[in-house]
Amino acid sequence: MAVSLSKGQKVDLTKTNPGLTKITVGLGWDTNKYDGGFDFDLDTAAFLLADSGKVASDADFVFYGNKDHNSGAVKHNGDNLTGAGDGDDETISIDLSKIPAEVAKVDFTVTIHEAEERKQNFGQVSNAYIHVVNETSNEELIRYDLGEDYSVETAVIVAELYRSGAEWKFNAIGSGFAGGLKALCGNFGVNV
Repeated sequence: MAVSLSKGQKVDLTKTNPGLTKITVGLGWDTNKYDGGFDFDLDTAAFLLADSGKVASDADFVFYGNKDHNSGAVKHNGDNLTGAGDGDDETISIDLSKIPAEVAKVDFTVTIHEAEERKQNFGQVSNAYIHVVNETSNEELIRYDLGEDYSVETAVIVAELYRSGAEWKFNAIGSGFAGGLKALCGNFGVNV
């Protein structure tokens, strides 16, 4: 049974799941009633960060426009343009054994594509979640439901995987940003 987290909670990932190397991080959401004439195109991304909290290079930003990290450790599995349907809307596959030693953590984010032009924000999104699935057994290991109300935010740092000695842990962050993808990239040192 999956460990269910609240904002700010941390949990061991590899210590409680010995031998775990391949995981899928899935993110899903629904949109509230909205009559603005546009679909909601939410985009997930992974930032591979050094101890400084910044990327070493722009290649450490994995998203629909850069789907595969050069280490082979992180792979974005495709852009869902509408979020329609049940289950995960976008997924990112991770091989923990291939994450470069200089990467201290991997942050997972969600942004709203063209949020300002479309007058959209996370206050119009509901049932958002992130979960970690063992890729081998397809067992859900960790789940974090973002119950918080984000009224004006157009980007959210959802969660992160981080090193703790030889182990990996998971942190439920749920921190909202105004300014969308550009603000997030600036925060993590990616040139846009």
